[in-house]
Amino acid sequence: MKKVLKILGSVVFIALFAWVVFYLYNQSKKDPVVYETETAEVTNIIKKTVATGSVVPRKEIEIKPQESGIITEIFVEAGDEVKKGDLIAKVQIIPEMIQVNNAEAQLKRAEISFKNAKVEFNRKKELFDTGVIPESEFLEEQLRFETAEADKLAAENNLQLIKEGVTSNSKNQTNTLIRSTITGMVLDVPIKEGNSVIKSNTFNDGTTIAVVADMGKMVFEGKVDETEVGKIKQGMALLLSIGAIEDENYDAFLESIAPKGVEENGAIQFEIKAAVKLKEGQFIRAGYSATADIVLDRRDSVLAIKEKLITFSNDSAFVEIETGEQLFEKRLVTTGLSDGIKIEITEGLSKEDKIKIPKS
Repeated sequence: MKKVLKILGSVVFIALFAWVVFYLYNQSKKDPVVYETETAEVTNIIKKTVATGSVVPRKEIEIKPQESGIITEIFVEAGDEVKKGDLIAKVQIIPEMIQVNNAEAQLKRAEISFKNAKVEFNRKKELFDTGVIPESEFLEEQLRFETAEADKLAAENNLQLIKEGVTSNSKNQTNTLIRSTITGMVLDVPIKEGNSVIKSNTFNDGTTIAVVADMGKMVFEGKVDETEVGKIKQGMALLLSIGAIEDENYDAFLESIAPKGVEENGAIQFEIKAAVKLKEGQFIRAGYSATADIVLDRRDSVLAIKEKLITFSNDSAFVEIETGEQLFEKRLVTTGLSDGIKIEITEGLSKEDKIKIPKS
């Protein structure tokens, strides 16, 4: 019995050992690597750089008052279309007491001078009518009288202008009525009725009553990194994509490149401006963020492959061409323009050649 058990144990051990060897052999065995291939294609290669920025009106004007005071009426609101000369708001002038006092004193002196000149003029006129004095003396007195009358009128107008911002002789020419200086759309009205406003002076830019812009002429304002600015020039075509407007692209043309860069986050950025070409009936709101693709170079209808298929060694470029079933040989190729994904092949490859796709 013991002999049978020993034989049975030996058989089980040998079988287990054989299974382990077979299992380890299968695990160590690797499947043969099969490489896929692809061919070159005729396509367009476009090399471009990207600039980020926003779309703004070419002409945007801040309307400011010509006199300080309080807003009594506002005639427009954001989104309204206005023409040059249209009323924006009305200002009630709050005069300074020193100016009013000086103007009143000047008027008082002018009235006194006019009263004396009138008395003297009437006396000289009677003497002239009776032939007592010559005509030249009468004309001199008449000139003094008319001058005093003009001074009195000027003093009255000056006082009225300080108090009301307008004279009785020029109702339409008043600084209290704020008018638009351009034709366009009202983008913003930052003040309300009752707000105090200040005119522009040496120490203050003045209070903005409204912002008006011509929305028919838009420009893209963006920034380009210093590593790319040397590759662009005026007149280049741009393709704008606006984040707020999906599935719509806009053509633009580069107009200017800033001669001086500005440091932002450790990099030097140069400001660019491009004229946006709007289609008829298109409307873009001011301030939309946009991305501009600037075409640096392009090749149309050229033979190209994916750049990952090429092996670069020193100044040479190689691809592996299939010569038989999973048999490949290296071939030297000459490359052209690359957009970072596809690269132009100028020599060394045909459209029928099957190129080995490297395993990633």
